[in-house]
Amino acid sequence: MAKNDQQDMAAHKRREGRLVLFILVFLFPLLAVAIVGGYGFFVWIMQMIFGPPGPPA
Repeated sequence: MAKNDQQDMAAHKRREGRLVLFILVFLFPLLAVAIVGGYGFFVWIMQMIFGPPGPPA
């Protein structure tokens, strides 16, 4: 029984390591690009509606 538990823990650690690697390499960069791109799109749309920033006319 103890050997089986050790194998389960080893498999769990491998899955956890792959998950952390996936999050760091793929998910965080994709989220960063999506957030920055979404903010840029929002600013662009607001400037189309309200005009560019600058001194009052």
